[in-house]
Amino acid sequence: MSVRVYSRERSDLEEKYNMQTFLKRTFFIACSLSAVFPTIAIGQAYPTKPMQMIAPYPPNGSSDVLTRIVAQKLGETLGRQVIVENRPGAASNIGHEVAAKAPADGYTLLLTNAAAMVTNQFLYKKLPFDQYNDFAHISLVATGAPMLAVHPSVPARNVKELTALAKSRPGKLNYSSGSVGTTAHIIGEVFQIETGAKMVHVPYKGGVLAVGDLVAGQIDLCFADMVPGVPQVKSGRIRALAVTSDRRSAALPEVPTMAESGFTKSLPSQWWAVAAPRGTPPAILQRINAAIGEIMKSPDIQERYATMGIFTAHTTPERVTEIMKEGAKQMGAVVKAAGIQPE
Repeated sequence: MSVRVYSRERSDLEEKYNMQTFLKRTFFIACSLSAVFPTIAIGQAYPTKPMQMIAPYPPNGSSDVLTRIVAQKLGETLGRQVIVENRPGAASNIGHEVAAKAPADGYTLLLTNAAAMVTNQFLYKKLPFDQYNDFAHISLVATGAPMLAVHPSVPARNVKELTALAKSRPGKLNYSSGSVGTTAHIIGEVFQIETGAKMVHVPYKGGVLAVGDLVAGQIDLCFADMVPGVPQVKSGRIRALAVTSDRRSAALPEVPTMAESGFTKSLPSQWWAVAAPRGTPPAILQRINAAIGEIMKSPDIQERYATMGIFTAHTTPERVTEIMKEGAKQMGAVVKAAGIQPE
């Protein structure tokens, strides 16, 4: 009798223990799923309203045109309108600050670039944003490089002749760029350092104005953005001597690269990327990254990019950060060699 009682008590204890274990496991699984499913649900439901993409540069320049192309296609892919908001000023620092302080809900995006995320840290003593910690970088959307162009009155038909001309007239030739610290400006500095030429830099408030005064003959040469520059080359208003990318541009296939022209020093390249305020839900970031991947496969986008002289791009968020760090090493050395002092 005592044996049967002992067995029944033991059985009851085992059943109680098993039930407690089952409840604990069920609770743990429920907690885990509750953390996962809202994230998945957010990603699947997003977006539920119009979005905005900040363009931190003036209208009609390369960054602005690219922002509008990406915003339109992203809106079509995600099924919601993406409104472009221009917030230019202070070499794009104003627009980046606005984006950094926006709600991290996936409804504010930023079209950033190499100048803002790499070069500006060396040109300003204090930035109103932290390029690594204030943003969730999503993907590159384009790469490219300026072209070296001259006014038709400049007696140089290639890079070698321009170098000889600049060295024979120290401080007499001037070159324009869209702003201090833009890729075009830095390439101009590298060109002078490597060739020994001395030229005067004239910064403008945007690449369109920089090319405009080259066309008007107020400027001798320009490391011009491709978007405003290509139409002027094709119309004969300016003459392209070389592209600064490592391969020829489909927009100007007859124009050689700087390397083909005998200038073998590595030059900074342009890139553009989409970012969001830090803290934006990962599922939303993944959704946008996947949408960018689809967009870049589109023949329409590839053709439009080619006519602008730039190349399509799609990367992981991690790769964007790597590119920023790699660029910072090169740019820091160039700015120091050029003697550019931060403001």
